[in-house]
Amino acid sequence: MKPIRILHVLGAMNYGGVETWLMHVLRHLDRESFRTDLLVHTDKPAAYDNEVLSLGSRILRFPHWENPILYARRFLLLVERNGPFDVVHSHVHHFSGLVLALGRIAGIPVRIAHSHNDTSSLAMRANFGRAVYLRFSRLLIAANCTHGVAVSRPAAAALFGPDWQNDSRFQVLHCGIDPAPGDAQPSAASVRAEFGFSSQDVVFGHVGRFDPQKNHQFLLETAAEIRKIEPRAKYLLVGDGPLRPEMEAQSRALGLQGCTVFAGTRPDVARLMTSAMDLLLFPSLHEGLPLVLLEAQATGLASLVSEGIPPEVVIHPTLVRHLRLSDGAHKWARVACDAVKEPRFTVRRALDLFRSSPFGIDRCVERLCRTYREQIPSPTPRELHERGTTIG
Repeated sequence: MKPIRILHVLGAMNYGGVETWLMHVLRHLDRESFRTDLLVHTDKPAAYDNEVLSLGSRILRFPHWENPILYARRFLLLVERNGPFDVVHSHVHHFSGLVLALGRIAGIPVRIAHSHNDTSSLAMRANFGRAVYLRFSRLLIAANCTHGVAVSRPAAAALFGPDWQNDSRFQVLHCGIDPAPGDAQPSAASVRAEFGFSSQDVVFGHVGRFDPQKNHQFLLETAAEIRKIEPRAKYLLVGDGPLRPEMEAQSRALGLQGCTVFAGTRPDVARLMTSAMDLLLFPSLHEGLPLVLLEAQATGLASLVSEGIPPEVVIHPTLVRHLRLSDGAHKWARVACDAVKEPRFTVRRALDLFRSSPFGIDRCVERLCRTYREQIPSPTPRELHERGTTIG
C-alpha cells in the first residue's frame, strides 16, 4: 500500500509549542505508512529544518502569504506540483479557514483544523474589521473541515465555537510528547555554571516567546518582589521574540540586570529544567495547552501558573500551583518562595507518572493516525491489482 501523504501548514519550524509537538510526532510516525511534507509561511531557515529533512519530510516554502487571492493561486499550484495529498493539517488558527477551503478545492479528502491556543479573550477585544475576519474564518472552517482537533477544551471553544461538542467532527487531542530520558543526567553544578549560577542560588525559570501573551512584564515585576524575600534568587528566561529588548530594559529598570539571564532560544529545555531551575514561573494571559508545563512535570520541576492555563495540563497536582494574576506580584512572590522549599520529585518518578498519563507520545500518534485514516477512500480491487497487492 502506498503511504498516506500529509501536508502540514504552519508558520515556521522554530522552537515553539506547535513546532516542538510536531517534531515529537514526526520522530514517532511510521514513515512507511505516512509521508509528511510541511508548508511553511516563510523563506527563512528555522531551527528544526535540518531535522525535518533528516526524517524524510520536505519543506515547501511559502513566503508573502498575506494576499489571499495570490495565496489561493499559489497554494493550488503548489498542491498540483507536489501532491496529490490525502490530508491537509492546518495549524494556523483562524487562517485555517482559507487553507481548508483551498484544500477542498484541490480535492484533498481529509482536512484538519488544529487549535493550539485559547484566543477567546483576544477575540472579545477585536475591533470591527478583525471581528468580521474571525467570524468569516470560523464559517470557512465549519464548511470545509472534515475534522477539528484542539489541545484543550478552551482551545476548542476559541476556534470552533461554544457548541463545538455538538459536532462529531470536533475533538480534544492532547499534545503528546516524548520526554527526555532520566538516565545520564548532567551535573546541576556544571549546567548552572554555564549561566553564572552557583549551587546556593535559587533559580526561577521561564520558557516562552517574548510576546504579550506570555506576560513577561508581570513576570519581571514578580522577580523584583521575589528578590525582596529571597536575596539568593536568580532568573533564567529562555526564549526570544519582539518584546525581548523591551523586557531587557525593564529588567535593568527593576535592578535585576545582575541576577537575570536572557538565554535566547535553546534546544535543551528539559536539561535546563532538570539541572538549572528550581521553579517555573508561567504567568501567561492565555494558553491552549502549553508543552512547557508538560516538560516541566516530566522533569519533576514545580510550576506556578496563572488562571490562563487550562487545568487539563495538570498531570501531578502537587507540581502545579495556580494563582490569579489579579492577586498581584507580591503574592506571586510569596507563593513562589514557599514553593521552592518543597521537596522535588526525582526525574525517574516524574517520568514514570508522565508516561502513564494521557500525554504520552505513543497514545497521541495513535489517535492522530486514526484521524488521518478515517475518510481516505479505500483502494478499489483494480487499484490493488495494479499495485501488485492481493485481496486477502
